[in-house]
Amino acid sequence: MRFEYPFNERVRTWIRLEYLLNRLVFFSAPGDARLHQVAFSTLFDVLDATERTDIKGGLLQDLERQKITLIGLQNHPGVDGEALQDVVKQIDVAMDALLRQGKTGQTLRTNEWLCSLRGRLAVPGGGTQVDMPSFYAWQCKDVEQRCRDLQDWVNPLLPLRNGVQLIMKLLRDSGTRESTVARSGSYQQMLSGKTYQLFTVWVDDAQQVFPEMSANKYMVWVRFSEQDGIHKPHPVSRDIPFEYALCGF
Repeated sequence: MRFEYPFNERVRTWIRLEYLLNRLVFFSAPGDARLHQVAFSTLFDVLDATERTDIKGGLLQDLERQKITLIGLQNHPGVDGEALQDVVKQIDVAMDALLRQGKTGQTLRTNEWLCSLRGRLAVPGGGTQVDMPSFYAWQCKDVEQRCRDLQDWVNPLLPLRNGVQLIMKLLRDSGTRESTVARSGSYQQMLSGKTYQLFTVWVDDAQQVFPEMSANKYMVWVRFSEQDGIHKPHPVSRDIPFEYALCGF
């Protein structure tokens, strides 16, 4: 199992958006109308997450910063120039797609039917035929028509998804995977002030534990806990082998 802890709010935002946008694409695939209702709820979560902050501007800044860094490495010995140019090209494509759009999801926010559905689905059980007969009628359409409609509503968000996925891939690839052991379920490492943006932990799911993490520019701390689905999670006292990576541009 992989767990991640962001060192700052921007990376936390990218992780949340990555999760939501991947979920949106998954539930928009051909399937039962009840799965498509989850797609709508996720779509509205994405709109909420991008409502008040300049998501597109922040993402463009991070992509541009990575492009400049990569271009600066192209003449270094040991660098695969062809692979580097391929990544720079991917960044250019992602940035161009973002720049050709206006505010993220603006066309969806001005869709009157989606706005009415957004308000209804915020109410528990508000998607029933009693509260929203037009939504029930839409759910009764054949799956091909529903998927075409969903694709029209998902497409405006795909440049954002591609940009977030690219910046997170670059960030994750910047770390080196290391093996260690959490003695009595706990692990600490001093960072000596070096700046990182993401702390990743891998642990065998056979251990049936999960890490609770915290991190700052001075240290990272991991405490493994377990839970049985009934009681509160509680720390383990046995040694836990795991792997980790500290990632930063």
